[in-house]
Amino acid sequence: MSESEKVFNFDADISIHAFSDGNISDEVWDDFVRTSDNGTMFHLRKFLSYHPEGRFEDHSLYVLRNDKLFAVLPAIRQKRAEHWILNSHGGASYGGFVYPAQCNIRDAFLMVECLSEYAKIAGFDGIQLTIPPMMYAKHLSHYLDFALVKQGFSYLKREISSLVDLRNPDAIITEFRPEARTALNKARKSGVVIRQSSDYSAYYDILQNNLRMRHGVQPTHTLEEIQDLAKRFPDDIALWGAFLEDRMIAGVCTFAANEQVILAFYISHDEQFQEYRAVNLLFATIMEESAKQGFAYLDFGIFTVNMDPNWGLGRFKENFGSRGIFRDTFIKYFDA
Repeated sequence: MSESEKVFNFDADISIHAFSDGNISDEVWDDFVRTSDNGTMFHLRKFLSYHPEGRFEDHSLYVLRNDKLFAVLPAIRQKRAEHWILNSHGGASYGGFVYPAQCNIRDAFLMVECLSEYAKIAGFDGIQLTIPPMMYAKHLSHYLDFALVKQGFSYLKREISSLVDLRNPDAIITEFRPEARTALNKARKSGVVIRQSSDYSAYYDILQNNLRMRHGVQPTHTLEEIQDLAKRFPDDIALWGAFLEDRMIAGVCTFAANEQVILAFYISHDEQFQEYRAVNLLFATIMEESAKQGFAYLDFGIFTVNMDPNWGLGRFKENFGSRGIFRDTFIKYFDA
């Protein structure tokens, strides 16, 4: 038995390994995520690799159970206030263990135990994980959350993400608040047309202007990065545009995060055409089409930052029938 096996094999069934050891490929990793219980697009190597080299120091891990791939964990090595943290991948919305449907409570405990011991031996001062909201899993379970808390992790923050239930397509519009339904009818009568588009440049111009006017900031992603992602995932990433006489006046990207959930990303509209209420028709169309495709939920994303609510943004998302669910980040520091 090698020295690394002695160090990282904590149980007769479970062992944890650095992805950098080269024993599993990107393709094997991604195939596992796609067939897992709770994996998302953001856990895929294909997604994570769009980041330029040097932006993050990858330190992803995988778990074997009885010598077979059982879980993966996208992660980075990150320095923070003189502490080295094993962190959920900084280039993704979600991290945490991706596991199969048969993962039981003992498996969850063993994986968390292995992770803690691995991180200490590897020289980390702590671990931080942001896990997907519960609705991203095919089988609802809090086994992992329970195992984390029981083994010394605490909640660093509990952000609120807005989720719309698409499982009853006939009820989607009825869940809109009255003012949102009124705006939706106005958009329909005004001749606004919703369709998918490949004109990311026009969309990005609207997005840049919108963010600059409202918040004085630039988009987190460049136009080239969004276009790169769209090319990598042509079947999973779509640009939906609201058009008035062939001019795009609003847009939103959607990411098919997994079979369960579609995520709305970078909602934006041209302020000059606010009166047409295009965003209301845009989301009504996206929700109805996503329901037809079999998605159970639309994730609007968070409206809190470090648990500080943006009340206006929350109210905007609630207009479309959304409800708040937790997006949890866990932290554990090791004793000096």
